[in-house]
Amino acid sequence: MNRFFKTLAALTLSALTFVAAAQSSQLPQPPEVAAKSWLVMDVTAGQILGSKDIDSPVEPASLTKLMAAYVVFDALRAKKISLSQTMPVSQRAWKMPGSRMFIDPKMQVPVEDLIKGMIVQSGNDATVALAEGVGGSVERFVQLMNDQAKALGLKNTSYKNPEGLTEAGHTTTARDLATLSMRLLQDFPDDARYYSIKKYHYAGTPVSNATNRNPLLHRDPTVDGLKTGHTNAAGYCLVATANRDFPNMGSRRVLTVVLGAASESARASESQKLLNWGYTAYEGIKLFDGGQAVVTPKIWKGKASELKLGRNEPIVVAVPAGTASQVKTEIARPEPLIAPIKQGQAVATLKVKQGEQMLLEVPLVALEGVEEAGFMGRAWDAVRLWIK
Repeated sequence: MNRFFKTLAALTLSALTFVAAAQSSQLPQPPEVAAKSWLVMDVTAGQILGSKDIDSPVEPASLTKLMAAYVVFDALRAKKISLSQTMPVSQRAWKMPGSRMFIDPKMQVPVEDLIKGMIVQSGNDATVALAEGVGGSVERFVQLMNDQAKALGLKNTSYKNPEGLTEAGHTTTARDLATLSMRLLQDFPDDARYYSIKKYHYAGTPVSNATNRNPLLHRDPTVDGLKTGHTNAAGYCLVATANRDFPNMGSRRVLTVVLGAASESARASESQKLLNWGYTAYEGIKLFDGGQAVVTPKIWKGKASELKLGRNEPIVVAVPAGTASQVKTEIARPEPLIAPIKQGQAVATLKVKQGEQMLLEVPLVALEGVEEAGFMGRAWDAVRLWIK
């Protein structure tokens, strides 16, 4: 799993435009899904393959802890806290209702154990203890969560608490949850390992509380995350992700968001159904390797005459199974290209189509920089451009 996440960490959501596949007669029809809203996304390609009501506001329940984890992981990366340091358990944390890690005020709990308690056991008490330790107070931590939501572009998300209990104005959407989940995996690839832990027990707490709430971890060996959630208002929710290997393609990751299912078994079965559909109805095609020049256009007034455009990571597209031969690509770029161009600078856009259906738009960057030529070189190219 770590190898995939290290590759995924090279991607940015700003670098890939998510294009939801329109559900027409020419595209695979998703299965019937018994949930309020849902989506299935090919993470490797950056495409939404099927969806329902993904911008409708919903209560996230314990899926809120995905953002709580993001803020905690960010604090670890900034060295504001460490995995080995211990945090106290306040009366507020101890008395939290709902799912718990069962820690109490007599304990000083290491940060890493609190993280496991929050993720594996979905502990509201562990989440509040982390919120107080990282933010100084629960209220300050919630502000950090909302600030981070804005920074990630979650346009329809508002947090009122860190654990996900029902509270007026505490809402999100399936699209925002998918974006958050991808960024969580992308920005903290090493910490994503916590989501695949099947069992975790902290000394002094009930052994019966050790099993991860995500049943797909125990049923499907390719599933390695992410998080369950449930309240009476939200229903049963699950963000699930799997990583499967394919010939000539390598690993391919699919993510599903199922919100408002009727039961624990329903959220699991509907998520598994969508994962399997994403893998079987669509196939991944690697169009270009990482570092490979997609196009090499002429550049003017530079020390080099050509500019290599591509991406540092492979460019992959998901298409309906058996239709790979129908894929076409187009390049949109300014003309003429004038030096200087910096390495990594976005210069063009690769458009991937199937018939008239736009599947993916990927910015292409300069794989190598081109410096500005000297006075004579610039003057000569200026004349050539004028004649042209």
